[in-house]
Amino acid sequence: MNELESLFKQYTNEKLLSKEELSASGSNRRYFRLESKNHSIIGVEGTSIEENHAFIEMALHFEKQGLPVPKFLARTADGRFYIQEDLGNVLLFDFIAEGRKTGVFYEAEKEMLRKTMRMLPSVQVLGAKDFDFSVCYPQPEFNERSILWDLNYFKYCFLKSTGLDFQENKLEDDFSKLSEILLQSKTNTFMYRDFQSRNVMIKDDKPYFIDFQGGRKGPLYYDVASFLWQAKAQYNAELRENLLQTYIDALKILMPIDEIKFREQLKHFVLFRTLQVLGAYGFRGYFEKKPHFLQSIPYALENLRSILKNETSEYPYLLTILKQMTELKQFREVSVHKPLIVKIYSFSYKKGIPQDDSGNGGGFVFDCRAVNNPGKYERYAQSTGLDESVIQFLEEDGEILHFLEHAFEMVDASVKRYKDRGFTNLMISFGCTGGQHRSVYSAQKTAEHINEKFGVEVQLIHREQNIETNFVNK
Repeated sequence: MNELESLFKQYTNEKLLSKEELSASGSNRRYFRLESKNHSIIGVEGTSIEENHAFIEMALHFEKQGLPVPKFLARTADGRFYIQEDLGNVLLFDFIAEGRKTGVFYEAEKEMLRKTMRMLPSVQVLGAKDFDFSVCYPQPEFNERSILWDLNYFKYCFLKSTGLDFQENKLEDDFSKLSEILLQSKTNTFMYRDFQSRNVMIKDDKPYFIDFQGGRKGPLYYDVASFLWQAKAQYNAELRENLLQTYIDALKILMPIDEIKFREQLKHFVLFRTLQVLGAYGFRGYFEKKPHFLQSIPYALENLRSILKNETSEYPYLLTILKQMTELKQFREVSVHKPLIVKIYSFSYKKGIPQDDSGNGGGFVFDCRAVNNPGKYERYAQSTGLDESVIQFLEEDGEILHFLEHAFEMVDASVKRYKDRGFTNLMISFGCTGGQHRSVYSAQKTAEHINEKFGVEVQLIHREQNIETNFVNK
């Protein structure tokens, strides 16, 4: 990556001290944080020269318009590499993390969302003023071809993968109808296209817009739908309405609009954007095997179910197929609100490690055989780790307590993280020689600990003792 290092040195006149590659989510672009003693800059490698050129021209134009975007700093002669202002590490997506997880947004989160929605009309209207849309890549304008591309992206990358039978000619007829409705909304405005909380950064308590290189001339509605119906944002109806009204009030300052017609037309774009997103999730998840996108599918489907409650007669066959799709067995059984269940086993190594039936790979396996074994004493031969005499032996000896202290530390971190990320299954297994004393004690104590500390459902299976116990949600 000598090109980025050279750009950094030319711009800062300082020696590069560190280079850290940053996560690029679904993008094929590569981002790096380049640092010296006095400077921190973002370096970008983009394999598409045209896309790089589009971003740079937009960034320069937006800066002239006084819009909050990262400053473009320099590029290589071939246009493959460039450097831009470092806006820090705080994405709006992360800033509102607690609200996304719980569905309850704090006032600070709400206000930052409102700031973002107040700024969006300026980017759309002022960003288009005197801008040369011919630099946009891959399309200068939102048109029928781009609409049908996205609808067929959904059809081939998501709908067909479900195995649902449908008549393509009828579906294509409704795609054409939807396209006609969307194209009634032509305005001389900038369409960000991928406007969502991952593409907004927070610096000095102010939102900055990033990754707008896919933008083009297009209708206002698309970006509003993209943001307010973002799959994993988890905005409730009240907050979504508040943010929509905030946007409309800010837009009215810049251009005249009919609010009733705006809201009616927005519904069609919400449906269109949701289908486009499912197509992207299908491609990135099913074909490219990227787990982040697979985890997002249930949230997008939840949005789609809500949208389908408000029926429209313009494209009945499409809506029929979408309803059938959301009711498929593989989607009915996936809920975005499904709670975490922790399954804990005790077992004998002689009989093998328990098999995972959730499809998640087995989780933690702790080997208790290094702990002092009460089973070597005859008086404990008929007892288990549930009996008071064995419990007393193990706890007075103390090795098991030290062992579990470390096990709890690891397990607690995973349970917390699994809950935060909406995972539904975690498996923890404790093994010893016979699956009778040490493993039974450890599994029992861990089940009680997790249920007490986190309030989640715990399914406890002492496999060799043929004992099963459920600890319910608290």
